[in-house]
Amino acid sequence: MAEGDNRSTNLLAAETASLEEQLQGWGEVMLMADKVLRWERAWFPPAIMGVVSLVFLTIYYLDPSVLSGVSCFVMFLCLADYLVPILAPRIFGSNKWTTEQQQRFHEICSNLVKTRRRTVGWWKRLFTLKEEKPKMYFMTMIVSLAAVAWVGQQVHNLLLTYLIVTFLLLLPGLNQHGIILKYIGMAKREINKLLKQKEKKNE
Repeated sequence: MAEGDNRSTNLLAAETASLEEQLQGWGEVMLMADKVLRWERAWFPPAIMGVVSLVFLTIYYLDPSVLSGVSCFVMFLCLADYLVPILAPRIFGSNKWTTEQQQRFHEICSNLVKTRRRTVGWWKRLFTLKEEKPKMYFMTMIVSLAAVAWVGQQVHNLLLTYLIVTFLLLLPGLNQHGIILKYIGMAKREINKLLKQKEKKNE
């Protein structure tokens, strides 16, 4: 068991080091984005929502076709991949890179590797369910996809995408400040109250 844990830890460290090397040119940008997403300043949440709203209003106004939208998005990614490693050191100053920043960069890369592992793990579990319990897999997929299709039919695609993107960008800050846990706790307490009231009525 200990040998397996050590092997998993060593593999995680190797994957993290590889990712750090690949994203070294994005280090300053990732640290700045990390500060924004974790709401280190009070005005970051409204700034996130403002930028996302502006982007989606622009898309709504231009109303590009799917092919044009995908092409522009990929073109933007290519430009960012080329320009960011060149411009970031000049803007942020690579000579100001500290041990604390390097440690935070390491933590971000480690979290990204763990997220990728969880995603792959869930994907493998899905195929394991397909092999071991095909009926349950079939019913789960049909019900889930039908629910998603119904939601997509009821809500405009662009609005739905806007809500999803906004929520995902606010999620790190919500977790960091314990807001999600707070409301989950409130929901649990309300459910427990309802269950207790139901038990008293049954008595």
